[in-house]
Amino acid sequence: MKENKEIIPLDFEKPLIALSKQISELEQKTRTLQNGNKKLVEDLKLQYSKVKSEIYKELSPLDKVKIARHPQRPYTLDYVEKISPVWYELHGDRTGKDDQSIIGGLIEIDGQTVMVIGTQKGRNLKENQKRNFGMPSPEGYRKALRLFHHAEKFNLPIITFIDTPGAYPGLEAEAKNQSQAIALNLRELSGLTVPVISIITGEGGSGGALAIGVANRILMLENSVYSVISPEGCAAILWRTKDKTQEAANALKITAKDLYELGITDEVIPESEGGAHYNPDETSRNILNAIRNHLEELLKLTPEEVKKDRQDKIRNLGVFSTN
Repeated sequence: MKENKEIIPLDFEKPLIALSKQISELEQKTRTLQNGNKKLVEDLKLQYSKVKSEIYKELSPLDKVKIARHPQRPYTLDYVEKISPVWYELHGDRTGKDDQSIIGGLIEIDGQTVMVIGTQKGRNLKENQKRNFGMPSPEGYRKALRLFHHAEKFNLPIITFIDTPGAYPGLEAEAKNQSQAIALNLRELSGLTVPVISIITGEGGSGGALAIGVANRILMLENSVYSVISPEGCAAILWRTKDKTQEAANALKITAKDLYELGITDEVIPESEGGAHYNPDETSRNILNAIRNHLEELLKLTPEEVKKDRQDKIRNLGVFSTN
């Protein structure tokens, strides 16, 4: 990912853009008039910092969805490039197709070879057509399954990066048994004896995300979301109008903070202020540190303990105590 010099602002960031423009204009005048506007510039900078802090502290669940979908947000290959000196990509499902919406391959973390599997979106229309907008087909999930088995055979830990609106819902995907491909991945992942760490980096959409997300540890970036349905889809079903999208986002409890508090996920990984797209390097370092910590813990377990740990985690999801 090339570093973006100019970030595309989201709607709730527009006050910051206006203030930033004012500051730049006044700084230009200050250079011309020397001391004239220095005090005003300093006051505006203080105001900018205050507004910025308030905006990012008070983000609604729907605001988080917008950040998770930001077109400049880093994707799986961007993180792979930053966290590992090695990337050896593995292609194809061995039944006829290489679905580019799921990528997989070998990386190295502190001398440990690791299998990485992740969803991948594109940066423009041509790339998104190639990547199918990050929505995997059955062939993509079968590619992932092949790599799960490869990792199991060679005793390699698995890290999955998830950023997808969901599995591709088209007629062709259904004809090729999309639901069976997802179900098979759920079954096989739950029985692996190597550690699996899943990281939600953007959108974690329903079964399309879960098909590579049955893990010992589920981590979420601070501004990512994870849900059974999108807020827009939920609003359309419950209220038959997109005007209720905000209410749906609030009710679904889809943010990293909500899911951590509910015990669904194991860690919230901090992002740079405003989102990972503002500072991909910082966010990548945070991801790498989290991976190291959880891998160190999981690699101490025996293969059977790893499998039991994952299965216990799955069985305990949604269990609440009244005490």
